[in-house]
Amino acid sequence: MKVQVNTSNDIDNQDALERWASDYLNEQLARFDQDLTSIEVQLSDENHAAKGGGVDKRCTLEARVNGRAPVAVTNYAPNQDLAIRGATDKLMHALDHTFGKLDRREHRVRDTIRRDPEVIEQLVPPQS
Repeated sequence: MKVQVNTSNDIDNQDALERWASDYLNEQLARFDQDLTSIEVQLSDENHAAKGGGVDKRCTLEARVNGRAPVAVTNYAPNQDLAIRGATDKLMHALDHTFGKLDRREHRVRDTIRRDPEVIEQLVPPQS
């Protein structure tokens, strides 16, 4: 899944941050890989880097869902790491909720071993 990181001017180490965020989000959201096309990350420092303290780092994650409206969440934290991790947790919860509703109503098309004839043969012995 494609991860795009956008930051305000106050955020440092953008290249390293992009690599880390991409790896982290792909790992954490791997179970939704079939359903998501991309994740957009917006990081900003709400009171600018010169001022210190407080819960001033904001991370907004927007997941682009196949055939559906995007799902977006925002998290505030004292540093970038906690902001991204908190937003990722919120996004996973929102996606669980969204896809849980779809599973109950529309039965999404997903890869499953339940329909694979080879797996069925291994699990169910032939009857004589």
